[in-house]
Amino acid sequence: MSGKIDKRDWDVHPPYIYPGYVSTTFRGPKKPLIPLKHTLSELTIPAYGHEQIHEYDNDLTINGRNGGEPLGERIRVSGRVFNEYSRPQPGILIEIWQANAAGRYIHKTDQHAAPIDPNFFGGGRCVTDENGRYSFMSIKPGAYPWGNHHNAWRPNHIHFSLFGMSFASRLVTQMFFSGDPLLALDPIYNACADLKARESMVSIFSEEYSIPDVALGYEFDIILRGPSATLMET
Repeated sequence: MSGKIDKRDWDVHPPYIYPGYVSTTFRGPKKPLIPLKHTLSELTIPAYGHEQIHEYDNDLTINGRNGGEPLGERIRVSGRVFNEYSRPQPGILIEIWQANAAGRYIHKTDQHAAPIDPNFFGGGRCVTDENGRYSFMSIKPGAYPWGNHHNAWRPNHIHFSLFGMSFASRLVTQMFFSGDPLLALDPIYNACADLKARESMVSIFSEEYSIPDVALGYEFDIILRGPSATLMET
Protein backbone atom coordinates (compact mmCIF):
# COMPACT_ATOMS: atom_id res chain seq x y z
CA MET A 1 0.00 0.00 0.00
CA SER A 2 1.01 3.61 -0.39
CA GLY A 3 1.62 5.96 2.48
CA LYS A 4 -1.78 7.57 1.88
CA ILE A 5 -4.93 6.46 3.64
CA ASP A 6 -6.78 3.78 1.70
CA LYS A 7 -9.48 5.66 -0.24
CA ARG A 8 -10.78 2.85 -2.41
CA ASP A 9 -14.36 3.16 -3.58
CA TRP A 10 -15.84 0.05 -2.01
CA ASP A 11 -18.88 0.27 -4.27
CA VAL A 12 -16.45 -0.60 -7.07
CA HIS A 13 -13.63 -2.59 -5.48
CA PRO A 14 -14.45 -6.08 -4.23
CA PRO A 15 -14.12 -6.66 -0.48
CA TYR A 16 -10.93 -8.24 0.84
CA ILE A 17 -13.02 -11.11 2.18
CA TYR A 18 -15.72 -12.39 -0.17
CA PRO A 19 -17.28 -15.66 1.08
CA GLY A 20 -18.13 -16.80 -2.44
CA TYR A 21 -14.39 -16.78 -3.19
CA VAL A 22 -13.59 -19.29 -0.48
CA SER A 23 -9.84 -18.78 -0.08
CA THR A 24 -10.31 -15.09 0.78
CA THR A 25 -11.88 -16.14 4.09
CA PHE A 26 -8.48 -17.62 5.02
CA ARG A 27 -6.05 -15.12 3.51
CA GLY A 28 -8.01 -11.86 3.51
CA PRO A 29 -6.99 -9.32 6.19
CA LYS A 30 -9.27 -9.33 9.23
CA LYS A 31 -7.74 -6.30 10.93
CA PRO A 32 -7.34 -2.69 9.70
CA LEU A 33 -4.45 -2.35 7.26
CA ILE A 34 -1.41 -0.28 8.20
CA PRO A 35 -0.28 1.99 5.33
CA LEU A 36 3.43 1.72 4.54
CA LYS A 37 5.30 4.40 2.64
CA HIS A 38 7.18 3.28 -0.43
CA THR A 39 10.94 3.39 -0.08
CA LEU A 40 13.09 5.46 -2.43
CA SER A 41 14.30 2.31 -4.15
CA GLU A 42 10.74 1.14 -4.85
CA LEU A 43 9.92 4.49 -6.43
CA THR A 44 13.10 4.88 -8.47
CA ILE A 45 14.37 1.40 -9.39
CA PRO A 46 13.30 0.68 -12.99
CA ALA A 47 10.96 -2.23 -13.61
CA TYR A 48 13.00 -5.07 -15.05
CA GLY A 49 12.30 -6.05 -18.63
CA HIS A 50 11.54 -2.89 -20.61
CA GLU A 51 14.74 -3.18 -22.59
CA GLN A 52 14.71 -6.97 -22.84
CA ILE A 53 11.87 -7.45 -25.33
CA HIS A 54 12.58 -9.77 -28.23
CA GLU A 55 10.87 -10.02 -31.60
CA TYR A 56 8.42 -12.82 -30.81
CA ASP A 57 7.89 -12.25 -27.08
CA ASN A 58 4.34 -11.07 -27.82
CA ASP A 59 3.48 -14.08 -30.02
CA LEU A 60 2.51 -16.99 -27.79
CA THR A 61 1.89 -19.17 -30.84
CA ILE A 62 5.61 -19.00 -31.65
CA ASN A 63 7.59 -18.32 -28.45
CA GLY A 64 6.68 -21.68 -26.89
CA ARG A 65 7.08 -24.02 -29.82
CA ASN A 66 8.80 -27.32 -29.27
CA GLY A 67 8.88 -28.57 -32.83
CA GLY A 68 5.21 -28.17 -33.70
CA GLU A 69 2.18 -25.91 -33.75
CA PRO A 70 0.17 -25.11 -30.58
CA LEU A 71 -3.37 -26.47 -30.51
CA GLY A 72 -6.49 -24.36 -30.23
CA GLU A 73 -8.27 -21.33 -31.61
CA ARG A 74 -5.82 -18.59 -32.55
CA ILE A 75 -6.65 -15.12 -31.29
CA ARG A 76 -5.16 -11.64 -31.48
CA VAL A 77 -5.61 -9.46 -28.39
CA SER A 78 -4.92 -5.78 -28.93
CA GLY A 79 -5.73 -2.54 -27.19
CA ARG A 80 -4.41 0.68 -25.73
CA VAL A 81 -3.41 1.79 -22.25
CA PHE A 82 -4.77 5.16 -21.09
CA ASN A 83 -4.56 7.31 -17.99
CA GLU A 84 -7.64 8.88 -16.39
CA TYR A 85 -7.54 11.76 -18.91
CA SER A 86 -7.75 9.41 -21.92
CA ARG A 87 -4.11 10.07 -22.76
CA PRO A 88 -2.26 7.08 -24.21
CA GLN A 89 0.52 5.67 -22.05
CA PRO A 90 3.67 4.66 -23.96
CA GLY A 91 6.45 2.55 -22.46
CA ILE A 92 4.22 0.35 -20.30
CA LEU A 93 5.60 -3.17 -19.90
CA ILE A 94 2.75 -5.66 -20.25
CA GLU A 95 3.18 -9.32 -19.36
CA ILE A 96 0.45 -11.92 -19.83
CA TRP A 97 0.04 -15.53 -18.76
CA GLN A 98 -2.76 -18.00 -19.41
CA ALA A 99 -3.88 -21.61 -19.62
CA ASN A 100 -3.70 -23.50 -22.89
CA ALA A 101 -6.72 -24.39 -25.05
CA ALA A 102 -7.50 -27.35 -22.77
CA GLY A 103 -7.44 -25.22 -19.62
CA ARG A 104 -4.01 -26.31 -18.36
CA TYR A 105 -1.11 -24.17 -17.14
CA ILE A 106 2.48 -25.28 -17.54
CA HIS A 107 3.15 -25.19 -13.81
CA LYS A 108 3.92 -27.93 -11.33
CA THR A 109 1.00 -26.92 -9.10
CA ASP A 110 -1.49 -27.39 -11.93
CA GLN A 111 -2.44 -31.06 -11.79
CA HIS A 112 -5.66 -30.71 -13.78
CA ALA A 113 -6.24 -33.83 -15.88
CA ALA A 114 -6.33 -31.80 -19.12
CA PRO A 115 -3.36 -32.30 -21.47
CA ILE A 116 -0.27 -30.10 -21.55
CA ASP A 117 0.49 -28.61 -24.97
CA PRO A 118 4.25 -29.05 -25.57
CA ASN A 119 4.15 -26.21 -28.11
CA PHE A 120 2.48 -23.62 -25.89
CA PHE A 121 4.36 -21.92 -23.07
CA GLY A 122 1.47 -19.66 -22.05
CA GLY A 123 3.37 -16.44 -21.36
CA GLY A 124 4.34 -13.32 -23.31
CA ARG A 125 5.25 -9.66 -22.99
CA CYS A 126 5.53 -6.41 -24.91
CA VAL A 127 5.90 -2.66 -24.35
CA THR A 128 3.22 -0.19 -25.42
CA ASP A 129 4.18 2.01 -28.37
CA GLU A 130 4.01 5.79 -28.65
CA ASN A 131 0.21 5.55 -28.98
CA GLY A 132 -0.14 3.35 -25.91
CA ARG A 133 -0.94 0.33 -28.07
CA TYR A 134 -0.04 -3.29 -27.40
CA SER A 135 -0.79 -6.52 -29.26
CA PHE A 136 -0.49 -10.25 -28.55
CA MET A 137 -1.00 -13.34 -30.69
CA SER A 138 -2.17 -16.31 -28.67
CA ILE A 139 -4.51 -19.28 -28.29
CA LYS A 140 -7.92 -18.83 -26.69
CA PRO A 141 -7.55 -20.26 -23.17
CA GLY A 142 -9.84 -23.03 -21.99
CA ALA A 143 -11.95 -23.13 -18.84
CA TYR A 144 -10.69 -25.23 -15.94
CA PRO A 145 -11.95 -26.55 -12.58
CA TRP A 146 -10.54 -24.82 -9.52
CA GLY A 147 -12.14 -26.45 -6.49
CA ASN A 148 -13.68 -23.33 -4.97
CA HIS A 149 -17.09 -24.99 -4.69
CA HIS A 150 -19.00 -27.88 -6.22
CA ASN A 151 -18.49 -27.99 -10.00
CA ALA A 152 -16.55 -24.71 -10.00
CA TRP A 153 -14.99 -23.67 -13.33
CA ARG A 154 -13.01 -20.53 -14.13
CA PRO A 155 -14.16 -18.68 -17.25
CA ASN A 156 -11.78 -18.29 -20.19
CA HIS A 157 -9.35 -15.57 -19.11
CA ILE A 158 -5.90 -14.08 -19.60
CA HIS A 159 -3.89 -12.54 -16.75
CA PHE A 160 -2.36 -9.09 -17.38
CA SER A 161 0.49 -7.47 -15.44
CA LEU A 162 1.39 -3.84 -16.19
CA PHE A 163 4.55 -2.04 -15.11
CA GLY A 164 5.29 1.65 -15.42
CA MET A 165 8.85 2.87 -15.09
CA SER A 166 9.36 1.90 -11.43
CA PHE A 167 9.18 -1.34 -9.48
CA ALA A 168 6.29 -0.14 -7.29
CA SER A 169 4.04 0.64 -10.26
CA ARG A 170 2.80 -2.89 -10.97
CA LEU A 171 -0.92 -3.45 -11.60
CA VAL A 172 -2.56 -6.83 -12.24
CA THR A 173 -5.92 -7.66 -13.80
CA GLN A 174 -7.68 -10.39 -15.78
CA MET A 175 -9.20 -10.18 -19.25
CA PHE A 176 -12.39 -12.14 -19.92
CA PHE A 177 -14.33 -12.83 -23.12
CA SER A 178 -17.79 -11.42 -23.80
CA GLY A 179 -20.61 -13.93 -23.91
CA ASP A 180 -18.89 -16.50 -21.69
CA PRO A 181 -21.68 -18.25 -19.73
CA LEU A 182 -19.27 -18.98 -16.87
CA LEU A 183 -18.94 -15.28 -16.00
CA ALA A 184 -22.31 -15.33 -14.23
CA LEU A 185 -21.06 -18.19 -12.03
CA ASP A 186 -17.52 -17.01 -11.27
CA PRO A 187 -17.01 -15.68 -7.70
CA ILE A 188 -13.80 -13.85 -8.64
CA TYR A 189 -15.50 -11.90 -11.43
CA ASN A 190 -18.64 -11.29 -9.36
CA ALA A 191 -16.83 -10.22 -6.17
CA CYS A 192 -17.21 -6.67 -7.46
CA ALA A 193 -20.81 -5.46 -7.04
CA ASP A 194 -20.49 -2.76 -9.72
CA LEU A 195 -21.50 -4.08 -13.17
CA LYS A 196 -19.60 -1.35 -15.06
CA ALA A 197 -16.41 -2.13 -13.17
CA ARG A 198 -16.77 -5.86 -13.90
CA GLU A 199 -17.34 -5.17 -17.57
CA SER A 200 -14.08 -3.19 -17.69
CA MET A 201 -12.36 -6.60 -17.55
CA VAL A 202 -14.29 -8.02 -20.52
CA SER A 203 -12.82 -7.85 -24.02
CA ILE A 204 -14.98 -7.40 -27.10
CA PHE A 205 -14.74 -9.17 -30.44
CA SER A 206 -13.10 -6.99 -33.09
CA GLU A 207 -13.28 -7.68 -36.80
CA GLU A 208 -10.73 -4.89 -37.26
CA TYR A 209 -8.11 -6.70 -35.18
CA SER A 210 -8.90 -10.11 -36.65
CA ILE A 211 -6.40 -11.53 -39.11
CA PRO A 212 -8.18 -13.07 -42.13
CA ASP A 213 -7.86 -16.86 -42.25
CA VAL A 214 -5.53 -16.78 -39.19
CA ALA A 215 -6.99 -15.40 -35.95
CA LEU A 216 -10.05 -13.76 -34.41
CA GLY A 217 -9.44 -10.35 -32.91
CA TYR A 218 -10.34 -9.08 -29.43
CA GLU A 219 -10.05 -5.50 -28.20
CA PHE A 220 -9.12 -4.83 -24.58
CA ASP A 221 -8.33 -1.25 -23.59
CA ILE A 222 -6.91 -0.65 -20.12
CA ILE A 223 -7.55 2.54 -18.12
CA LEU A 224 -5.14 2.96 -15.23
CA ARG A 225 -6.95 5.41 -12.94
CA GLY A 226 -10.11 7.44 -12.51
CA PRO A 227 -13.84 6.63 -12.42
CA SER A 228 -13.61 4.45 -15.55
CA ALA A 229 -10.46 2.59 -14.48
CA THR A 230 -10.09 -1.07 -15.36
CA LEU A 231 -10.69 -3.15 -12.26
CA MET A 232 -7.38 -4.32 -10.82
CA GLU A 233 -6.51 -6.97 -8.25
CA THR A 234 -5.72 -5.61 -4.79
